[in-house]
Amino acid sequence: MIRLSDDPYLQILDHDIGEYRSCSFHWDCENCTKNLCISLVGVAELPSLYGSFKILGFANNKDHIAVVKGEVSGKDGVLTRLHSSCLTGDALGSLRCDCGPQLHTALALLEQEKHGILLYMQQEGRGIGLVNKIKAYQLQDAGFDTYDANLHLGFEPDERDYEVSAAMLDKLGIQSVRLLTNNPDKVKQLERYGVEVTERVPLEVPAQEHDEHYMRTKKERFGHKLRL
Repeated sequence: MIRLSDDPYLQILDHDIGEYRSCSFHWDCENCTKNLCISLVGVAELPSLYGSFKILGFANNKDHIAVVKGEVSGKDGVLTRLHSSCLTGDALGSLRCDCGPQLHTALALLEQEKHGILLYMQQEGRGIGLVNKIKAYQLQDAGFDTYDANLHLGFEPDERDYEVSAAMLDKLGIQSVRLLTNNPDKVKQLERYGVEVTERVPLEVPAQEHDEHYMRTKKERFGHKLRL
């Protein structure tokens, strides 16, 4: 039996559930007047193919999770991955992107590291949503790249924002991170929201015939640090 005082995540959970239950807006996030509201609402063990982790559920206007290896609260230089949801790549094994291999590689690296965190953020299709991402796929089949496809649909090339990610890291008491990413914008955004990034750790996986153009677009138009 784990006592509440022994587990820092359960301590945070106990505090946040109290605030969650007393929410004067009854969790009507769209009409909430708070600038940012993020609560830890569930903690559980997560045995996986990559090792044993804890999975933490966070409530916001969208649901996000953290997959945690070891004790990260109060630590500096925590190996951290911000991973945007990609149903097609993460769950269906799509070869159109490198998302699935990046997710699996990150989890394996966290297990090797013995402590670290992966934030799985609901920001499908660089923030445009799952159905719009499929529309963007259709445009890509017609010759658009991922950058121009989003523009053609009326979105910014990348609609994602990492303020909630920064708030999740802060809530867990992480002092600074070593960020697993090829995307310099993630580093800039986290630092803008008050997270100290001590190192950018590359997370490049080999390109293959189905995602080679996608990867080149990430490098040449989105500024990702890729060797290819």
